[in-house]
Amino acid sequence: MGSFRILFYNGHTGPCNFNVFSKTEATCVTVSMTAVDGLSDNAEVVEMEDVPSQFFVEKHSWEGLRDIIHCSRKYSGMIANKAPHDFQFVQKNDENGPHSHRLYYLGNRENSLLYSEIPKKIRKEALLVLSWKQMLDHFQATPHQGAYSREEELLRERKRLGAFGITSYDYHSQTGLFLFQASNSLFYCQDGGNNGFIQSAPVKPMEIKTQCSGTRMDPKICPGDPDFIAFINNNDLWIANIKTGEERRLTYCHKGLDNVKEDPKSAGVATFVIQEEFDRFTGYWWSPTAVEDPNGGKTVYLLYEEVDETEVEIIHVPSPALEERKADAYRYPRTGSKNPQSTLKLAEIKTDHQGRGTIFHSRFGWAVLLDRSQRKLQLVLLPPALFIPVTDDPALRQESLEAVPTNTQPYIIYEETTDVWINVHDIFYPFIQTTEDEFTFIWVNESKTGFSHLYKITSQLQPGCYRDFKCAIKEEVTLTCGEWEVLARHGSKIWVNEATKLVYFQGTRDTPLEHHLYVVSYESPGDVVRLTKPGFSHSCSVSQNFDFFVSHYSNVSTPPCVHVYKLTGSEGDPLHMVPEFWASMMESPGCPGDYNPPEIFDFPGKSGFQLYGMVYKPHNLQSGRKHPTVLFVYGGPQVQLVNNSFKGMKYLRLNTLASLGYAVVVIDGRGSCQRGLEFEGALKNKMLAIAGAPVTVWMAYDTGYTERYMDVPENNQQGYEEGSVALHVDKLPSEPNRLLILHGFLDENVHFFHTNFLVSQIIRAGKPYQLQVYPNERHSIRCPESGEHYEIMLLHFLQQYL
Repeated sequence: MGSFRILFYNGHTGPCNFNVFSKTEATCVTVSMTAVDGLSDNAEVVEMEDVPSQFFVEKHSWEGLRDIIHCSRKYSGMIANKAPHDFQFVQKNDENGPHSHRLYYLGNRENSLLYSEIPKKIRKEALLVLSWKQMLDHFQATPHQGAYSREEELLRERKRLGAFGITSYDYHSQTGLFLFQASNSLFYCQDGGNNGFIQSAPVKPMEIKTQCSGTRMDPKICPGDPDFIAFINNNDLWIANIKTGEERRLTYCHKGLDNVKEDPKSAGVATFVIQEEFDRFTGYWWSPTAVEDPNGGKTVYLLYEEVDETEVEIIHVPSPALEERKADAYRYPRTGSKNPQSTLKLAEIKTDHQGRGTIFHSRFGWAVLLDRSQRKLQLVLLPPALFIPVTDDPALRQESLEAVPTNTQPYIIYEETTDVWINVHDIFYPFIQTTEDEFTFIWVNESKTGFSHLYKITSQLQPGCYRDFKCAIKEEVTLTCGEWEVLARHGSKIWVNEATKLVYFQGTRDTPLEHHLYVVSYESPGDVVRLTKPGFSHSCSVSQNFDFFVSHYSNVSTPPCVHVYKLTGSEGDPLHMVPEFWASMMESPGCPGDYNPPEIFDFPGKSGFQLYGMVYKPHNLQSGRKHPTVLFVYGGPQVQLVNNSFKGMKYLRLNTLASLGYAVVVIDGRGSCQRGLEFEGALKNKMLAIAGAPVTVWMAYDTGYTERYMDVPENNQQGYEEGSVALHVDKLPSEPNRLLILHGFLDENVHFFHTNFLVSQIIRAGKPYQLQVYPNERHSIRCPESGEHYEIMLLHFLQQYL
């Protein structure tokens, strides 16, 4: 069988965007710099000294600040919504045609499916800007009045999606089939592949009709037989034939009850913690190929995860329909409590229609297993013969177990251990097996050296030789090394060219402040060649033929642009191909008139590491004047604020502060990412959290995140107590207007309980505070009016009380 992929965390359950020193500058001004270079055992929040002289800042009314914020958000929204993304190169084989590739992508304000033609020849003296062409004819991708279902709304929250319209698509290269979810339904269209390319007019997408009630989620094309698709409906797995219209429910785990307590099972769905903390948003996988039988039929396989959350605690969060005075119920595994239990199951789907078969390359599915402490990882191969028929009859089950061949077993082909934590990823490239007793693959390992690097590994598959199923490592070749990182987290990819024995990847080899595209040989590793230009930070996608790549790049002074590059040079030396600018998909739109880019600086920390920061200088800076300073710190893992990319979108408010006369300092201290495991691991067992949708007591946060960084409560009681700000309110300021807390009332990630408990403790201690609640918002603010109010509130608080 082809290779499947899946990540399991212990009994199978993870906050990605978590604040240590808040999402608000208001809180940042009340903290000391002790968090900049690691948290000492006695780190605490301290009050700032009174300022002896008048600050020179512009003061505005609430309406004046509203006008300022409205203009700045209009600019950032324009850039964020326009840039193309999710690229798919398709080569055109017309020797006489003017174009070599058609490039598909999502883009524009409505996030539609678009394409551009890449020419075979260009005029090097002229800038070629590719035209964006609509794939879909008069298609409304956004639900009517923006009304998403509860499942869609929660998935958007987990993915931190702000865009509307089509947010992802699946593509089948042989047939040119596109499949996507939009406007509360599923659609498909075709272009390219065996059916040729559309020439001019957009195509009308076909809606896939259904008898299902509720939203169909997570649609995927069957690679081995693209007439079939799979999707999730009401927490169960379905398949459909897009040609005949037939659909069938594969699993019957979910009962469809309103009572969460009585309906704890699901199939093919990633649980909350897996989505939130491990970036896995699916729970099922098609085999990449099909088996053709002598009669012309096919057999395809679908591996899925069945989850039982019976023992997971149920929490209640206010419903978005506040006028109905209802609460939504969720399964939420708090740290130290039970995780969901998962079972892997394999569906075998046979078809009797005639169709061309595909080559059957491999014999295994694969899974990544992570223990509860997240300090041990195993990469496991799973032969299909391990799966037995599902039955409730113990005798039949025992009979099936006894029928499993004696030489059938799982193979643990690789293992990682660390005393810090393992940052999981999806980078795994299996090579086609050439012998029965060996398995070769490319993997990223951070635990070995403390930095994420590429390795080519060959494991020996020897049935029965090891009781614990561990395979001997025949060879482990280091492809990259050094005190820098191969980007592996949060959906990062590699591209492997087996013809030239090269692997393309993104990393920080030149500087931790910039992401670049690199290439290295996996057959004769040595030179690591950078393909993107320095002075910018890039996000790249490589074509399937390895002859083009597209880069979305920017720096602190330059808003993002999107350019296409062609790799040219000698075929005899593919490693040293030269990237040649070929065409532009989007030019930099230019900065707002009042935008002054931050200056990046570095300084040695007391721990011996070089630390990086940015400073936004007041626009009205004059010698001899004093300006209030806002310290903006995230301070937690998985986030890097200081890098050489444009800050005029998500962090445009920092420039707005500078335009009003504030100095803004941003610091990435120990604990931030892209600097290696030792640098990030300084937070181990001593996380601290305050304000801005805050985790105020670690005992109430989820297993995946909390136990990764803090261990289980019984092993780190002191750390849990010292890191829970609600237990240290006596250290908060006694003066009024020094602490502002903001929280979305519907937050199903960091529950409003955290703010409720913190405020209760503050009142008990007789301390002052201000609280801003957003009644219709979750962990991320979605409503534009709420987002604007949030920004105004921060500026108004600062100008009134700093």
